[in-house]
Amino acid sequence: MADESKSGILLETGTNEIEIMEFTIDGNLYGINVAKVREIMMSAPVKPMPHTHLAVEGIFKPRGTVITVVDLPKYLTGQDRPHQEKDLFIVTNFNQMHVAFRVDSVEGISRISWKDIQKPDRTISGGADGVATGIAQCGDDLVSILDFERIVAEIAPETSIQISEVEALGTRERNTNLIWVAEDSILLSRMIRESLERAGYTNLKMFPNGAELWQALQIQTSNKEAEQVALIITDLEMPQMDGHRLTKLIKSHKDYAHIPVVIFSSLITEEMRRKGREVGADEQLSKPEIGHLIGILDELLGRKKSNQEGG
Repeated sequence: MADESKSGILLETGTNEIEIMEFTIDGNLYGINVAKVREIMMSAPVKPMPHTHLAVEGIFKPRGTVITVVDLPKYLTGQDRPHQEKDLFIVTNFNQMHVAFRVDSVEGISRISWKDIQKPDRTISGGADGVATGIAQCGDDLVSILDFERIVAEIAPETSIQISEVEALGTRERNTNLIWVAEDSILLSRMIRESLERAGYTNLKMFPNGAELWQALQIQTSNKEAEQVALIITDLEMPQMDGHRLTKLIKSHKDYAHIPVVIFSSLITEEMRRKGREVGADEQLSKPEIGHLIGILDELLGRKKSNQEGG
């Protein structure tokens, strides 16, 4: 079943569409962005590892690559249950690493608009501790889109954004340039804000998706007295409007094209870099490289200041 997930038509860049792979656990439908999926495999024997998170089964080594296996049913329910012979591994690739997630079955792939994905309210998502980033309408089914970055960050905190990278930069001057950030994960949004503020970037405004940032940008433009946005950071996967669509709208609009846009995503691959260039992104870098992100902000805003002074 290797690479079965990649058989669909490649999505055109900036159309605000996503392919969702639907899978089941205990009869419930969940979803993952196909862009995160490397392959689907029949479950295999796993070597247990000591001192790991309770949901980590261990490791296995298909075709020479060591991959961590997460028991997703156990992570979601907190309950042990017997593994079944028909269980599948969804092998993912994001944040520059491979992780396999055990699931009951894979039901198929749906191609939908990000507009068809709603942000769950706090009673469903669990607030800041929730693992559902969206509820997708796939045909007649409602599918819970899981925050796989948040899951991995909990299981292995060292793979997520590290404040130590910011602290290693030493004492920095305060920078009051207005920076807008579009990030749907509550956990990552909080970590990005904290990291940037520690790095001296104190004038931040956070948005849970590209659609709300885009709407706010248009409102701000009509208010001539409002402070102007100096730079925009955007995730790629977000309900309502993804980062490629947001970047395309900004860079194709005469009033906003001058604003630097940085894509900061767990999905930065060569294919995604090509798509980012197509829509006009100024820079693209992979989570969790927060120190690199700060360096990029320094460079872009420094360049913008030099151009203004030179002009």
